[in-house]
Amino acid sequence: MHRPIYLDCHATTPVDERVLAAMLPYFRENFGNPASVGHFYGWEAEAAVKLARETIAQTINATPEEIIFTSGATEANNLALKGVAEAYHLKGRHLITVQTEHNAVLDPCVYLQSLGFEVTYLPVNADGLIDLQDLERAIRADTILVSVMAANNEIGVLQPIAQIGQICRSHQVLFHSDAAQAIGKIPLDVEAMQIDLLSLTAHKIYGVKGIGALYVRRRQPRVSIAPQLHGGGHERGMRSGTLYTPQIVGFAKALEIAIASQEEEHQKTLSLREHLWQRLSECDRIILNGHRQQRLAGNLNISVKGVNGQALMLALQPIVAISSGSACTSAKTTPSHVLMALGHSQELAYASIRFGIGRFNTFEEIEIVADHLLASVRSLQ
Repeated sequence: MHRPIYLDCHATTPVDERVLAAMLPYFRENFGNPASVGHFYGWEAEAAVKLARETIAQTINATPEEIIFTSGATEANNLALKGVAEAYHLKGRHLITVQTEHNAVLDPCVYLQSLGFEVTYLPVNADGLIDLQDLERAIRADTILVSVMAANNEIGVLQPIAQIGQICRSHQVLFHSDAAQAIGKIPLDVEAMQIDLLSLTAHKIYGVKGIGALYVRRRQPRVSIAPQLHGGGHERGMRSGTLYTPQIVGFAKALEIAIASQEEEHQKTLSLREHLWQRLSECDRIILNGHRQQRLAGNLNISVKGVNGQALMLALQPIVAISSGSACTSAKTTPSHVLMALGHSQELAYASIRFGIGRFNTFEEIEIVADHLLASVRSLQ
C-alpha cells in the first residue's frame, strides 16, 4: 500500500534511529529505577538520567537542577501555569497570555479563571506577532505571570521572546514560554532571553512521545511552583512519579542531534519551504498565513480562497499527510482559533493547510505535493 508523503512534522516526527539505539539498553539490560539508590541497577539508571538532565540543561543555558521531567509539553504547561498561580496567589491573581497560544496554555487559563484568577488574552497583528506595547500596557500591579509561546504550532510565527523577557523582568513578572515547537530548531537561552519557565517536549525533534520537561529558574529570581502531582516527591518535589529512563535518555539524544545539526537542518528545511511556497504562490487563490520571514524554517501555513476546505483535504489525503490546524484539535469542527485571531473569515480558516517540513523530506516530495495541490485547487474551483 502506498504511504502518503509525510509533511506534518509540527504534529510529531518519526523517531531517529540514533535516538532509538540510545534508548534500547534501558529497556532490558539497564532497566533499573533511578530512585533505587541502594543498589547497582538504580545507580546505573540514576547516572543515565543525570547525564540526560545535564545535556538538556546545557542546550538552553540552564543548570541540571532546573530541569523537571514531565510527560510532555502539555503537562509542563499545566505545571507552569497552575503551579505559579497556586504558589503566587497571595501576590496577585492576574495572568497574561496570547489568543494564538496552544490549547495546552489556553485551557489551563480558562480553568484558572474558574478559580477566580483573571487572564488577559493579547491579540495579534495580521502577521501573528504580538504588539509589545499591548503587553506592556496589560501588565498590572497584581500580574504574576506572562505566557507567550516561542514558535506557534500552526503558523510557525516566532515571537520576540528576548524582548518579552526584558519587559517581564523590568516589571518583576514571571515569564513562561511554551517552546515545544522551538526547541532544537532555533537558539534558546534562558539567561539571555530572561525566561523563568520553559516547556519542552521530545517528539517534535525525532524523539519519542510521552516525555518532556519544564525548566524552572532557581536564581534571580528563584521561581516557586506548587506541584500538581503528589506522590514520592520526585523531581525536587515538583513532579512525583517514577522517571522513565529510556524516554529521558532518548530525549537528551534527540536534542543533542538537533543542536549539532541545527544550522544544517535550518537551511535544508528553509530551502524546501521556499521552493514549496514559490510553487504554490503561482496560484492567486493561495495566501500565506503568518509572518513571511519570522517563522520556523519548516513551517508553511496557507489558506485557499473560494475552495471547500474539507474537499481539499480529502483530495490531498492519498498523496500527502498534513493537518488543517493543530493536531491536538484537528478532530474539532470549529475553525482554527489561531487563524481567526489573524482576522480570517471562518470560510478561509477552514480552507487552511499546515505544512511541517522535516529532517527526512526531499525536494522530489515537495514537487509531487505542489503539483497535486495545485491540480486539486484547479479542479475544486
